[in-house]
Amino acid sequence: MFKKCLLIFLSVFPILVFSQKRDRIKATGTTAERQSADKDKVAKTIKDSVATIDMYQIITLDRDTTYVDTSLTLKKEYEVNYLRKDNFGLLPFSNDGQPYNVLNFGLTKFDPFPQMGFTAKHYAYMEVEDINYYHVATPYTDLMYRSVIEQGQILDAFITLNTSENLNFAVGYKGLRSLGRYINQLSSNGNFRFITSYNTTDRRYILKLHFTGQDFTNQENGGVTENNIPFFESGQAPYTQRERLDVYMKDAESILKGNRYFVDHTFRLNKNNPNSLVFHHQFNYENKFFEFRAPSVSKRFGDAYTTSINNKTRYNRMYNMIGAAYTNEAIGTIEFYLEDFNYNYFYRSIILAEDGSIETPNSLSDRIDTYGARYTYQKGKWKGSVLFSNSITNQSLANIDASARYKFDDRNVVSARYQNMNKLPNLNYNLYQSNYKSYNWPNNNVDAPVNGNFKNEKINSFEFEAKTRWIDASVKYTILNDHLYFSRDNEDTPNPEDVNALLVSPKQFGGTINYFSLKAGKEFKFGKFALDNTVLYQNVQQSSDIINVPDLVTRNTLYYSDRVFKKALFFQTGITFQYFTKYYANDYNPLIGEFYIQNSKKIGDFPLIDFFINAKIQEFRLFIKAEHFNSGFTGYNYYSAPSYPYKDFTFRFGIIWDFFS
Repeated sequence: MFKKCLLIFLSVFPILVFSQKRDRIKATGTTAERQSADKDKVAKTIKDSVATIDMYQIITLDRDTTYVDTSLTLKKEYEVNYLRKDNFGLLPFSNDGQPYNVLNFGLTKFDPFPQMGFTAKHYAYMEVEDINYYHVATPYTDLMYRSVIEQGQILDAFITLNTSENLNFAVGYKGLRSLGRYINQLSSNGNFRFITSYNTTDRRYILKLHFTGQDFTNQENGGVTENNIPFFESGQAPYTQRERLDVYMKDAESILKGNRYFVDHTFRLNKNNPNSLVFHHQFNYENKFFEFRAPSVSKRFGDAYTTSINNKTRYNRMYNMIGAAYTNEAIGTIEFYLEDFNYNYFYRSIILAEDGSIETPNSLSDRIDTYGARYTYQKGKWKGSVLFSNSITNQSLANIDASARYKFDDRNVVSARYQNMNKLPNLNYNLYQSNYKSYNWPNNNVDAPVNGNFKNEKINSFEFEAKTRWIDASVKYTILNDHLYFSRDNEDTPNPEDVNALLVSPKQFGGTINYFSLKAGKEFKFGKFALDNTVLYQNVQQSSDIINVPDLVTRNTLYYSDRVFKKALFFQTGITFQYFTKYYANDYNPLIGEFYIQNSKKIGDFPLIDFFINAKIQEFRLFIKAEHFNSGFTGYNYYSAPSYPYKDFTFRFGIIWDFFS
């Protein structure tokens, strides 16, 4: 089905793009950022009327609305990447489409329901909350192209249109192919999405629906071998040709694929009175798998049962939520709901012990039912919500999430959030099967219970954020109990037959971890020059080194903006400096698609300096960047993870082109 949808999209898309006529007028942006950065907006004359920019709406699942923004700002510079969002706090690997190491632990999201796991493979996986819905006056097309490391490109093509005032369709595809500079490092990823939304004229019935088909294929080399790390750090020929460096695996690859079918709809009981009872239903069915395969066995992961490797973990889930809410314009909305979460996580084999008993089972499945209530209020400058849920079935699961926001004006907003969660473990902590003997659990590891049942994780989190004309700042304090993680079993006692053996398994920390972060940002302007600064401070209090993060992460951009050619072209050029302090960074294990903690090698304390030139003509934006251009003269000690070097100097070229018709 996914291939058929993609074929239809590729066939129709060029006709939609090249048939568009482009009449333009200027429209004023609605935020102070757009007003100060770029006054040009796109509009269209339709039947003697003007479609202003606020008629091109982007709507989240929670019904927060923003508008299409075609300005060129420093924020756009930060968002021109594979993820298409500001990745401050994430450290990318050397090739596009690979994992990201987390510098900012505050970016970690928690869900009370058990997820599949393999989290390192999910950074570019679009979840339900990542899908937006649209309402546009005329067809709107967004094209994004960006060059990659070697032999390939990134293309994100998206089009949306309203066939009527009440019905919208959107379709998009983001594809990536990048060879990379090291042996066995190819990335080949695809992300297809079909989105539709509908509401009756009186908004009595509202529907949001989407389908996603996503696949992420990566060749996995396991990183540069310990014997070749000194050659990398020397920076001398011929090892500046990265394909000459030896890696742990030369024929392995991993694949994550998933399809999701999602529906969210509401129906108001009273036809004429908005203060009425509203029925709400949400449906989410998702199936996906993670596979690691290699035609030969690598001693990197110890002994194997077979002469070739093919580990495939399958997962599907079905989620239904039904609720009834009372809405009143004066007091807000209060909703009571029931949730049904049904999952199946499985393999098509079992591992037997020598006595013939089952050592590692082949499946986990369960049904989790919860009840909950949600209160939301939005009026004037206030917006707030409180959510509570608890399990009806015998699983210990609970969630409290409260947030509030007050908006003084477009430039001054304060918000606060509190979250208390009793979270079920991700499923790959409790069960994993592999052709490698040491990568099968539950087993007799003293840190992983024989029955595979870890305790629930307990999370308490407090967050405060202020976005003002003087400074943007956020404070986060999180208390973690029974935290789950992966770590190396042979950190201190490596396999005597191979000192490079990597044996990793899940663990649970029984103590308490206190995490604190303070993030602040401020831009200073001096005429046509500006200096943008973002600084993150982190502190972790724990009895063992479980959560490892750098104390300080900073990003500073000095840039110049101006208009030329009779103000027809707007451009920005500048230098971005990034830095983080040394710390014991988590390393990456491609076999299980997860990062694991280690205490043998620190990374960090190296500068990352980029030079960029960006330009805009009407709705066409051009992005040119020299990434990490200091790599040749500030030392070759830069890493994304202890076994994975960061990218060398790279020249990037990219465009974003919006069409309105």
